[in-house]
Amino acid sequence: MHGEKMKKTFRVVGLKGEGAFTDFSTEVPKRARQFLERLHEIESVHGPEVTLYEPKRDTDHLEGIYYVGIMVDEALTKVPVGMEYIELDDEYVTASGNVQQIGELHNDLLNWMDDQGYKRKPESYIVETYHPLENGEEEVAIYLPIQ
Repeated sequence: MHGEKMKKTFRVVGLKGEGAFTDFSTEVPKRARQFLERLHEIESVHGPEVTLYEPKRDTDHLEGIYYVGIMVDEALTKVPVGMEYIELDDEYVTASGNVQQIGELHNDLLNWMDDQGYKRKPESYIVETYHPLENGEEEVAIYLPIQ
C-alpha cells in the first residue's frame, strides 16, 4: 500500500443515510442504488461515486450518518429534492486499491498514518471514491481527514 498526504476539496451531491455502524456494509450499498436511480436529476458535470462516513468515535458510538452520492465539478445552486450538497476541504491521508480488499486497505492506511505521526480529525467525514476499471473490477480511494 502506498499512502500519501494531500489537501483536497470534495464537492458532493448525495442522499443522507443513518443507522447502526454494524449495518453499514448492507445499508450503504442499498442507499447508493437508490441514489443512482436518481442520478439523472443532477444538472452538473459529475465525477466518481462517493461515500462520506461519520467516523466512529468510540465503542459507545453505535449509530452514525453517511452520504452516498457523486462528486460534482462546481458548487450547485439547484439540488434535487431530498438530496444535499456538501463541500469538504481538508487535509487527508489517502490510499487506493481493489474495492474487494477495502477493510485491509483501511487498516493499512490507519497503520501508515500512525507510522507517519498523523492524527485523525474525528469531527470530519471519511471519504471513499469509487472508480470502475476496464476489467469490470472497481478501485476505491480512501481519504482519512487529519489534523
